[in-house]
Amino acid sequence: MIRTTFTPGRHWLDTSGNGIQAHGGSVIYDGGFYYWYGENKERTHGNNGVWHWGVRCYRSSDLYNWEDLGLIIPPVVDDTGSPLHPSSMMDRPHIIFNSKTGKYVCWLKIMEHDGRQTETILVSDHLTGPYEIVRTGLQPLGMNAGDFDLVVGDDGKAYYYFEHVHTETICAELTDDYTDVNGRYSTHFQHSGPPFTREATAHFIRHGKHYLITSGTTGYLPNPSQSAIADTWHGPFTILGDTHPDDKTRTSYHSQISSVFRVQGKRDLYIAMADRWAPAWMGLRYSEYAERFQTMFERTPLPGEVIEQDIGVPGGASLDEYSDVTLDTSQAEYVWLPIQFEDDVPIIKWHDEWRVEDYE
Repeated sequence: MIRTTFTPGRHWLDTSGNGIQAHGGSVIYDGGFYYWYGENKERTHGNNGVWHWGVRCYRSSDLYNWEDLGLIIPPVVDDTGSPLHPSSMMDRPHIIFNSKTGKYVCWLKIMEHDGRQTETILVSDHLTGPYEIVRTGLQPLGMNAGDFDLVVGDDGKAYYYFEHVHTETICAELTDDYTDVNGRYSTHFQHSGPPFTREATAHFIRHGKHYLITSGTTGYLPNPSQSAIADTWHGPFTILGDTHPDDKTRTSYHSQISSVFRVQGKRDLYIAMADRWAPAWMGLRYSEYAERFQTMFERTPLPGEVIEQDIGVPGGASLDEYSDVTLDTSQAEYVWLPIQFEDDVPIIKWHDEWRVEDYE
């Protein structure tokens, strides 16, 4: 069946009739096509030790209908020490093109079993691979590196926005080949720890302004997103508030931001991509957390201040205990919504169904 609209949160099939598996990923426009890539969670059932099954990529000319191009970075099943082994906690692939080297460069976040969070970097001559690992175990600037985004400026310089785990957001400049940081960086959004620490960083530029949309840190429980704006790559960033102000559940429409991209040929249409990691569980439970989330995020702590919060999770476990649980994310869904701008403030409103054609 040919799709002609977006239906956020509903099951999204590719052109072969299979569920799309491109989580925590992004979209690249290249050669007249959009390429959507992300984590392949088709075998992540929560009880089999499989965190991922590689990075999958899809191609589309209209953003509604996606052709499966297969695994552009397959899992390494015969080496348990590989960052690409299915048990490796690999998240949020991001790919950028280096016009100087002619290489596509992919960064992968790896949550190591010893508690460190590192990056694995791969390169390829083609967007769809094959990719070769050129660096593993990278802790940029000596830091645990969490959720991130990669961006290339008009001058070819690349930037890496990442969560210094449970501490702050870092904007680090990359080396000329995009496979490492060069030592120049800035720090932003310093917090005392979860849930206030910002993660799931998504960067975009509009009218010369730099925007960051991030989530709080609450494991698999979604929370209020936050937007910020700056005049330069390194800020300073001014916090603009909740990106989903109409959402009474304070859960960003039961989703977590993954990326933002601009639609080609449209004057001012930006799409926010988000994941609904465990839709069946969310539908049953998340309405119970609206009041608690309102209390939790109604005030940001002062520097050095610790605000103890307990939002509770199913079964009476603590938030910390629950954040380490692997859910069945094989049926996770997507929430793609247009961003509106009110005096340069990005606002994401809910649409049961919407079309690119309805925007200039």
